Amino acid sequence: MLRRPDFSRYVACRFYRPSYISLHTALSIYGLIPEAVTGITSVSTLKTARFENGFGQFSYQSVKPELFFGFKPVSLPVNAAVVNAPEQVWMLAHPEKALLDLLYLYPFYDNEGDLELLRLDEDFMTGELDIDRLGEYQLKMGSKALDVRVRKLLNVYGL
Repeated sequence: MLRRPDFSRYVACRFYRPSYISLHTALSIYGLIPEAVTGITSVSTLKTARFENGFGQFSYQSVKPELFFGFKPVSLPVNAAVVNAPEQVWMLAHPEKALLDLLYLYPFYDNEGDLELLRLDEDFMTGELDIDRLGEYQLKMGSKALDVRVRKLLNVYGL
């Protein structure tokens, strides 16, 4: 169980709290980027940090407490052999929040060419992306620079 990728995700959320998995790691989990991501990148209200241990490489990007939202709990499968085993949960950004976190924390994605280099899954972007959730989260983040980058991203995908 300790070697499963989802256990490392659980460790990432327990090791440095509060935190949720986001950015390239979340985009990879959702299949939105073609690259395999080996380390786990999370968002936290604590200071930016990086750790490496037997469970993997973990990095945490700091955001203000008011930007700490837009994630959901994901449960690890329960081991049926262990009676009354406690539920183990890790936190994962919604895909829309992972995109916003990326554009907010990495402002070098500031033109359509750089945004195209992300190689986001076109089927997701044109069919599954929850535009209402994206807009709600974007408004809640309240950043004019982010708004410009989001407009450019949506333009890349004809949205």
